[in-house]
Amino acid sequence: MSASTGGSPIAALSADRIPTFSVAELNSAIGNLLERGFAPRFLVEATVSRPQLKKGHLWMSLGDGDASISAVVWASQLRQIRYRPEDGDGVTVVGKLNFWAARASLTVQVLDIRPSLTTVMREFERVRRVLEDEQLIDPARARGLPQQPRTVAVLTSVPSSALADMLRTARERWPLTRLLVVPIPVQGAVNERIESVLNNLAEQAGILALEALVLARGGGSREDLAVFDSENLCRALAHFPVPVVTGIGHEDDLTVADLVADHRAATPTAAIVALLPDRQTELQYLRQRHKQLQDWVQVRLIHERQRLLERRSAFAQQSPLLRLERLRQSLDQKRSLLSALSPDRWLQRGLALVRNQSTGEAIVSSQQAQSGDKLELELKDGVLHTQVDWVETRTPSPNA
Repeated sequence: MSASTGGSPIAALSADRIPTFSVAELNSAIGNLLERGFAPRFLVEATVSRPQLKKGHLWMSLGDGDASISAVVWASQLRQIRYRPEDGDGVTVVGKLNFWAARASLTVQVLDIRPSLTTVMREFERVRRVLEDEQLIDPARARGLPQQPRTVAVLTSVPSSALADMLRTARERWPLTRLLVVPIPVQGAVNERIESVLNNLAEQAGILALEALVLARGGGSREDLAVFDSENLCRALAHFPVPVVTGIGHEDDLTVADLVADHRAATPTAAIVALLPDRQTELQYLRQRHKQLQDWVQVRLIHERQRLLERRSAFAQQSPLLRLERLRQSLDQKRSLLSALSPDRWLQRGLALVRNQSTGEAIVSSQQAQSGDKLELELKDGVLHTQVDWVETRTPSPNA
């Protein structure tokens, strides 16, 4: 007998041994397959749409323009996440798949969510414009840094390689400065915690004798640095009572905190270099100043010695003995002059001094005497008394 080729379709399927599932079994098998064949955690870059809270859970849709998938942040996880995306925000999600077998529903369970670079830069521009309008971002506001600060507050993650580099650089450059290390979180949406630390430190700045503040964070993606674009945090930095130096990320990174700071350094280590003097440079400067002071003292001593010599010479010229000697010489000169001009000298040469006996007037001309006048003729050894018999006058020569 030949085999029959007829029969029902169900019988044919059973003959080929195709698996048979109930709906619950099928959904469970799909769940098991996803669980075994898919990564337990993954990153998704997407744009958020229609975020909304339902019974404490944050539901949203993640899309990229070509496809979308539902996502949820459970209430327990939501309390640990600071960043709350808005409609249209670009995000990077750390998630895992949730598959509900009861209705074959697939959802991304969000473990962490961060803004994408586009969202970060959009927020950066928004906060920058706000603070510029408040005139908190203005180069004219920048305060000068202290030359040799005695106490500096350092806000950064503890422990961290950035802090280790800053402490080493500070010891090498200027160990006289006391660094007050204040631990802060630098990863995630921790802007409110940093702002709180800043406000508390600002209130105690006078008591702690702070002269400057360093806000530092080591390298990271621009998304990781988004916390330093926080509007309120940057406002607290702008109003901090002492000069602020930022050393955030790498040289190419720029945050709003850098814009409101009094000085922006490229790295945390560069922030310490900008704030603290170099002791080797200062030592060289002091040596130069010491040499200049020595040279100045030598020049001043030479000048003062010369001035004393001049004064000694001037004083010597005013010596009483020298003055007496000068007076004696002057008197001798005058005595010689008087001696040269004395009538006695002429009398010694045979000349006589003639006076009118009555008036005592010296007779120097024949016209002063008349016949009968009595005269005195003083000679070198006596006086002759005589009387004028007559007066004979002579005409003076033209050369007289």
